[in-house]
Amino acid sequence: MKHTRLVAVGTLLLLGISISATAQSLGDVARAARKNKTGEASSAGHHYDNDNLPSDQSISVVGPPASEVAKSEAAANPAAADPAAAAERQKAADEFKKQLDQQKQKIDSLTHDFDLEQREYRLHSAGSYATDPNRMRDPSQWALQDAKFKSDLEEKQKALDAARQQLETMQDQAHKSGVAETQPSGGTNPATDDKK
Repeated sequence: MKHTRLVAVGTLLLLGISISATAQSLGDVARAARKNKTGEASSAGHHYDNDNLPSDQSISVVGPPASEVAKSEAAANPAAADPAAAAERQKAADEFKKQLDQQKQKIDSLTHDFDLEQREYRLHSAGSYATDPNRMRDPSQWALQDAKFKSDLEEKQKALDAARQQLETMQDQAHKSGVAETQPSGGTNPATDDKK
């Protein structure tokens, strides 16, 4: 029995040594498998790894050559090539910005007027509740004043909405003509701000 164990261990050792002598390293197996691949195209174009990188020179892949970049910039910005067109474009941009600023000032003024009218109406309403006997003596007078305040508020709200619409139209025209808007549209809507 001792003898059979010795023979079995010896046989296993001989088999182990013979297998390790004929086995390839894992790296060699991977290189062989890569060479045997039948040209499967990768989606990213050329695939760089340690096997196909040149070892005697440096590699720099930052972007397209400088001449292609200069050509694409010149094609994208024709105003840089023609100074007269650039001056005309700047003049148009300044005119649009001036008109937009005037419209924004108009909207701010209308917003201020609307706010004042709203405050006066609130004071009038609060005052009418405080002086209830006066309201009871002449309800028609109070109703006329209330209707006047409401109609004034509606008119100012319509004027404010029209001015805002005109500003949006002007901004669209400026955008279509190539003028960039540097500031967001001015003014807030007090009618919707009070409802929040």
